[in-house]
Amino acid sequence: MLGLIIFLIVTIIFLLVQLISYRRQVGEICRHIEFVKKNNTNKILFGDYDYKELKKLEDEINELSEKAKKDALKIRKTEGVLKETITNISHDIRTPLTSLEGYFQLLSLAETEEEREKYISIIKGRIGSLREMLEELFTYTKLQNEGYSLELQKINFTDAVCKTLLSFFNDFEEQGIVTETDISEEEIFIRGNTEAVSRIVQNIMKNILEHGSKRVKITLKQEEKRIIFRCENEAENTDEIDVSQVFTRFYKADSARTHSSTGLGLAIAKGLSEKMNGTMRAGTGDGMFFVEWEVKSE
Repeated sequence: MLGLIIFLIVTIIFLLVQLISYRRQVGEICRHIEFVKKNNTNKILFGDYDYKELKKLEDEINELSEKAKKDALKIRKTEGVLKETITNISHDIRTPLTSLEGYFQLLSLAETEEEREKYISIIKGRIGSLREMLEELFTYTKLQNEGYSLELQKINFTDAVCKTLLSFFNDFEEQGIVTETDISEEEIFIRGNTEAVSRIVQNIMKNILEHGSKRVKITLKQEEKRIIFRCENEAENTDEIDVSQVFTRFYKADSARTHSSTGLGLAIAKGLSEKMNGTMRAGTGDGMFFVEWEVKSE
């Protein structure tokens, strides 16, 4: 009987010691959390705990804290992008709007029908450019949404590319740009979106018209399951082009911003290509700038 009593006393003392130790270590975790909360520090919880449950709790708290830090950093970056976007949008839209205001004033002062027709034509062109800019901004915004997807189906890639290219040949001719094409005669099919393919080619062609000079070479070929669409154009000061930034929003190789471009064309092209499981890259060499788009055949 005495032995049982002694055993119970020892057990109780042991449990009390364990409880005291447990409470002390829980208190230590609480103090650490309070310190991190008050000082907005990057410090994480670290302790030598006797209980695996407390160690697990520490790990979970540290993981949650790390996630909160990453989320906060992501929010700050998003806020920075938003501010930059608003600044660039304001600049790009203000310029054509100011131009429109001036031409409307000239239109109101026009004395002949010929003058009125001239200013009306210019105003229509400016409105068209503004509409295209807003459409680019809208498309770019949609592509930033991770949940946004394209409706993909089997399409004739060759047909979609060639139809879009044909609409630009007159523009190249007017600017004196010599066009060389090397396009596979066989029909190539991919799992994609016809409108997106057309938009990608349009944006690449518009970039050539805006920044290219003298000569452009357009290639479309298939290598086993790889389909490669490549555009090379002569460009002045290719050493000044930062190819790592070509697909970045609002990037322009020249510092002077134009009235008709948001600097989003290639960023949109790359975003759309990725929605169709494609890749896009850019580079320079021998006075040429190129954009290469690769997709998989169906």
